[in-house]
Amino acid sequence: MDKDVIIKKINHFLIDEFEVDSDELSPDANLKETLELDSLDFVDLVVAIESNFGVKLDGEDFVGVKTLQDFYDLIEERLS
Repeated sequence: MDKDVIIKKINHFLIDEFEVDSDELSPDANLKETLELDSLDFVDLVVAIESNFGVKLDGEDFVGVKTLQDFYDLIEERLS
């Protein structure tokens, strides 16, 4: 899957399902501080990733994920 498609899909469900303001969706945006995602949101995020990409993630997958770019990279890596 093309990286641009991955980014568009992730941004789409962040806006629709997590009510993130589209202006805040930059690669360097911090998931917790800028996008205000909490631990319950991360559980929902795992479900959204599985339903949108068919990729299963767990808590350990998010250890190094701080920014939206880190998240994009994680999904791209899992899809390759």
